[in-house]
Amino acid sequence: MRVHHLNCGTMRPLGGRLVDGRPGLFRRATMVCHCLLLETATGLVLVETGMGTPAAVDREAWLGAGFVRQSNPVADPALPAIAQIRALGFDPADVRDIVLTHLDLDHAGGLIDFPWARVHVYAEELRALESPRDAAERGRYRKIQFSHGPQWTSYADTGEPWFGFDAVRQLDGLPEEILLIPLGGHTRGHAGVAVDTGSGWLLNAGDSFFFHGQVDPATPHCPPGLKWFEGRMETVKGARLDNHARLRQLVQEHGDDVSVFAAHDETQFLRLSTRSSV
Repeated sequence: MRVHHLNCGTMRPLGGRLVDGRPGLFRRATMVCHCLLLETATGLVLVETGMGTPAAVDREAWLGAGFVRQSNPVADPALPAIAQIRALGFDPADVRDIVLTHLDLDHAGGLIDFPWARVHVYAEELRALESPRDAAERGRYRKIQFSHGPQWTSYADTGEPWFGFDAVRQLDGLPEEILLIPLGGHTRGHAGVAVDTGSGWLLNAGDSFFFHGQVDPATPHCPPGLKWFEGRMETVKGARLDNHARLRQLVQEHGDDVSVFAAHDETQFLRLSTRSSV
């Protein structure tokens, strides 16, 4: 299986280090939307979609004014997944399946560009979209992004063991090398997506953490602004921090076998995108 690492959306929120050590002055962080394009025997599989083509045309209409203020997304027509797939020489029609960690607008916004594709997601995440429990949950999903009627394929968040995690080991019609891993917390149906490349595993941990230092087994750390923003976006209180601990243990015990990355961490994206897996 060949794996292409794509950044399908750049954001520049406040969240970097203090400027000259002065309180209240933060540099803008750079956050990416790390997606995977998988070449499989049955076609192309996209893991995450980024923000989608409409985000490059009218950011506020597609993403919402609040998100634009907080995250400062870059409007670049070259960033959407469909544009990058074409640039790689592929036909977007060959993307027959999309696997999502969750349905937030910066992960599922590109579904509109692939209306024919099957969309694989945890059933609990679909329930959060269709029957939100509170105002916060209602506000985080952009209904306009799903108005085309995605072809959902959903799963319970149970399965067989995988490096100490439960895993859904057989996604409908997909190669057995692609798994869903329960990592609820950021949203109640949040998942990780694990891919066996043949030379090691990749785990797209989505938004279960935001910064590579958070899964450093020796010295966990995170810039204060990103730490605040991550906590503010938490849905299931405490589960996010539990995931940090479990992922640190995974890195410590199996880091040679599994490359764990967060969806928005630029450092991890740059490291992984310098090589493709076959």
